[in-house]
Amino acid sequence: MHPPAPLDPLRLPLHGVQLIEASAGTGKTWTIAALYLRLVLGHGREPLLPPQILVLTFTRAATAELRERIRARLAEAAEVFRGRAAADALLESLLAAWPDAAGRAQAARRLELAAQWMDEAAIHTIHGWSQRMLAQHAFASGQAPGQELDTDGEALLGEVVRDYWRTHFFALDRTGAERIAALWRD
Repeated sequence: MHPPAPLDPLRLPLHGVQLIEASAGTGKTWTIAALYLRLVLGHGREPLLPPQILVLTFTRAATAELRERIRARLAEAAEVFRGRAAADALLESLLAAWPDAAGRAQAARRLELAAQWMDEAAIHTIHGWSQRMLAQHAFASGQAPGQELDTDGEALLGEVVRDYWRTHFFALDRTGAERIAALWRD
């Protein structure tokens, strides 16, 4: 069995939902920043601004890192589109898609504006984004305004275990109940 081929961010479709899942240190942040550049530039599609691009991750630390790494990558790409030598093959490939000077100047400006807009970027934890959507769409979702999501699974786990016991063990006859009691005393 051969290992999977590395993800090429220049060939990944920029429409629909895309999931990037990989182990630590495999280049997820670099790939997300590359895809972000393509979306801002409108590489093969209509250009987008940071508030129009949704990026979800698991932790607040990852959210902060993504925001800063994408901001830095946008600023770096703006400089490349203004004439500085490209630092890597991805930026060289993107630059080649804008052969004329006017197009490159417009792309540089778009990248610079996007870097400045990163504080407005839609980069959230999954929990944070869900909380925001519930608050913004409380009426449509049937949820009470200001409802908090429960991030502590301990209470939910306890409820599930009690439901399981009620469903599968309360109906046992005496012999079955004695067998279960012998295995689990508490």
